[in-house]
Amino acid sequence: MTRSARVRVPCSTSNLGAGFDCVGAALDRWLDAEVEVGGADTAAGVTIAREGTLAALGDYPAEDDYVMQGFRLACARAGVAVPEALAFRMRSEIPVARGLGSSAVSLVAGEMLAGEALGLGLTPVDYLTLGADFEGHPDNVAPIVLGGAVLAVPAPDAPGGWAWTPLDVHPSLGIVLAVPDFETSTKEMRAALPLTVPYRDAVLAAGKAAALVRGLATGDAAFLAHALDDVLHVPYRRVYLPGYDDVVRAARLAGAFGATLSGSGSTVLALAPPDRVAQVCDAMRGAWQSLGVAADAAPARLAPGATVG
Repeated sequence: MTRSARVRVPCSTSNLGAGFDCVGAALDRWLDAEVEVGGADTAAGVTIAREGTLAALGDYPAEDDYVMQGFRLACARAGVAVPEALAFRMRSEIPVARGLGSSAVSLVAGEMLAGEALGLGLTPVDYLTLGADFEGHPDNVAPIVLGGAVLAVPAPDAPGGWAWTPLDVHPSLGIVLAVPDFETSTKEMRAALPLTVPYRDAVLAAGKAAALVRGLATGDAAFLAHALDDVLHVPYRRVYLPGYDDVVRAARLAGAFGATLSGSGSTVLALAPPDRVAQVCDAMRGAWQSLGVAADAAPARLAPGATVG
């Protein structure tokens, strides 16, 4: 008997400036994925049909794809064997390797497809903790699973080892995603970070993280400007993004509260008053184009978490 399942999963932006590895938000760019689990009369093997932005992955081995890794994680959590015959179909509008959580999106999709197709009885908490353990940080998978903006931190004494809570986001905040036509490697961007930072920077980072949470909740311009000007990861990564400083400057001059890397880039995210979003889009796109970099810039909205069906 063939079993199947479908899921819809939002992208995520992480860090949001000062929220390094602990703050993220689900946004309205989507992956639609489905799986068919073959019966005993089906030839063994894993296949993936990729459409939309995932077509850029070409013939990347199905066994190594994040959707398959997520599927295995869910099976391991439930203590069941991974079926021998799996056929995935995935269509995405999320840019790959652009700092919008495309790997985490596929990971969560795989977990949920396994949970639904095999009747594993897993919960959103299972999907969140599995993904966070796998990635080593929760700021992508937590909002992907739960939706909206989320603060998540390691908590050894909590069930699953992670603690999380929804973050309020003031309705006066508009979101802009400026996506250039070049990729970044998460592994390389992680390697760019120092093992230690000066004590003064650590103190400044603590204040900026607090300002981020307060700024998101109230829409306070001063707090947001302070929080989006990160000191923990952006200074070490911006050198790998041609035009980053020009794009951030253009966003601010167009009326944004501030702008920062989405994840580890290359996308730059800006927060702005709703009546300035269109101007900020044009300014960020134009800043990159003036440097000879093709880019797309468009508004985004907070999204609900991943759903089945």
